Amino acid sequence: MSYALLKKMNKKKILIIEDDEILSKTLRDFLSADGFEVAIASNGETGLKIAEEKNPDLIVLDIILPKKDGYEVIKELKKKSDGAKNIPIILLTNLGSFADVEKALKLGATTYLTKTDYSLEDIAKKIKETLNANTRK
Repeated sequence: MSYALLKKMNKKKILIIEDDEILSKTLRDFLSADGFEVAIASNGETGLKIAEEKNPDLIVLDIILPKKDGYEVIKELKKKSDGAKNIPIILLTNLGSFADVEKALKLGATTYLTKTDYSLEDIAKKIKETLNANTRK
């Protein structure tokens, strides 16, 4: 097996479900440069399909999305009987009230980040921490 193929097989897969095209592409480029394989969905419905097809190691998810919001995406993923229900989910959203955070975490989100409070570097660090914690389980 070639080194390039082995390296690709070991790449962690991240799915970004975000309707802000500039943010999703910027985050994708930033994470790709950091060695991750990244897929993007611009709405919750497409995000669920990609999650089923690609079985990502982690999902970065917005709450306010067209077609299915982030809460619905979490609910549907957690209902799955396959590995999809165990995919760590980092919510990256503009909603920051205590009720929003509490609802998301109760539904099964791993981490909740408010967009305005974190830089790309902070988000990438949180993704790596979450992946490392999930690998040890």
